[in-house]
Amino acid sequence: MSFPHLSEILKILDGALRSNASMSSNYAGLLADKLEQDGEREIAGRIRERLARAPAAVAHAQDASGFVGGLPVDNESRLDTLDVSTPPRGSIHLCLPGGTAKRIDEFLQSVRHYDRLRAAGAAMPLRMLLYGAPGTGKTQSARWIASELGLPLLTARCDTLVSSLLGQTSKNLRRIFDYVEQRPCVLFLDEFDALASARGNERDIGELQRVVIALLQNIDALSDNTVLLAASNHEKMLDPAVWRRFPFQLPLPLPDEALRLEIWKSMLGSFAPEALDWSALSLKSEGASGATIELVSLDAKRHAVFAGKAHVDEGELFRRLSLSFALTEGHSLASLSDEICWLRDWDTKIFSLRELGRLYNVSTRQINHYVQGDHGNSRKSTRKRSSQAQ
Repeated sequence: MSFPHLSEILKILDGALRSNASMSSNYAGLLADKLEQDGEREIAGRIRERLARAPAAVAHAQDASGFVGGLPVDNESRLDTLDVSTPPRGSIHLCLPGGTAKRIDEFLQSVRHYDRLRAAGAAMPLRMLLYGAPGTGKTQSARWIASELGLPLLTARCDTLVSSLLGQTSKNLRRIFDYVEQRPCVLFLDEFDALASARGNERDIGELQRVVIALLQNIDALSDNTVLLAASNHEKMLDPAVWRRFPFQLPLPLPDEALRLEIWKSMLGSFAPEALDWSALSLKSEGASGATIELVSLDAKRHAVFAGKAHVDEGELFRRLSLSFALTEGHSLASLSDEICWLRDWDTKIFSLRELGRLYNVSTRQINHYVQGDHGNSRKSTRKRSSQAQ
């Protein structure tokens, strides 16, 4: 038999048994919110009325030592080890492949109906590992999940979490996990490989092994209905034991052609030129991440604003896209001639001599000099060798 909102009731009891007024009041507030969503406004109002009568000082007095302003801190730096944000629902536009979006939705349903699944013996710990190349939407997905659940997102700060003091990193981890158990939230461990790198490699030392062990122990001790998200750009570096702790595993690939088109349209919005060749733009951005498309779009829109234009310049858009690829591939385009030769080699149709002259406000003759000169020939040879190597 399923009992609605049993998770919140049990958390309230846990707080009471631990003499932790902050934990009890936080989950009582969440229970009131859920009852109101179910149409039980009178009961929700009575809970909130009772909470309003509780002395505010009591909750603050119950916070564990080592917390400053309610957040856990690193003893060495005295800085918070968590960042808190509350993304409003509907404030984040998430562009993901259909299959990936469906798996995230399944995770959300598992969170929302945890009590029903638990009663049926089908519940799994609410932990998801997101992995993939940089810029594929891991952090954005975490923000979107928190906003859809209406919960604050608590992001672990690796710069203060990882300490130079022996044993301090493990203590910081313990404080973070203790803290998130006291309030409804989503815990997000970004750059997860910094904490969960595989043990036993040649460069490993005892302290790093202890951190991984402490991390695994804290995850195991975490309540199954506490939402935990972790993200990594280097999933192959993760310790094998980590994967078993995450029943939900979500690879985030680079966007395909259809998804790139969706992202371009979303990012450019009303700034898109009426005659823009969307198909060419999507095709030429193959290999670009969603973050790269967003950055190129923002750069092009800023250029349009500075120029007093209502729409981005199509040639400028392709120019910035091409230069982003040069940066990604590690090419240093230190001079104007470097840029022009790169663009010309990237696509001679898009970047004709006339178009390059327009974009750089120089004569076609000068553009031709850059392209035909020794420097241009050298760039072409370099580009050709790079393509052959790939």
